[in-house]
Amino acid sequence: QVQLAESGGGTVQAGDSLRLSCVGTRRTFSNYAMAWFRQVPGKEREFVAGVSRSGGRRYYADSVKGRFTIDKVNAKNTGYLQMNSLKPEDTAVYYCAARLDFNNEYEGFTSEALYGDWGQGTQVTVSS
Repeated sequence: QVQLAESGGGTVQAGDSLRLSCVGTRRTFSNYAMAWFRQVPGKEREFVAGVSRSGGRRYYADSVKGRFTIDKVNAKNTGYLQMNSLKPEDTAVYYCAARLDFNNEYEGFTSEALYGDWGQGTQVTVSS
């Protein structure tokens, strides 16, 4: 297991940018694929973006493609979600998640059930 801790959330205006960070506690962080999900009250958690263990393959939900960038820096045990051109509909609690991936088979899985480790979440609020 890897413990994850997100940071970087906040309140911004539409069109602004934010960068979320997710720090993992294990030195084997490099064996994990990572993803970001988000959730608003009354709705299911939805996939936002995912990245392979090495950072070489990235996947995005259509709603954020072209605006968000996911990255993973194994040397720092940290993943990032750069969010540009934010919209009010991006308002949610954002969670990072990790999936052990020894065989490097990650393909941007969108089901939260396929991730074994989660952070506590960070609130992002975008005002119009």
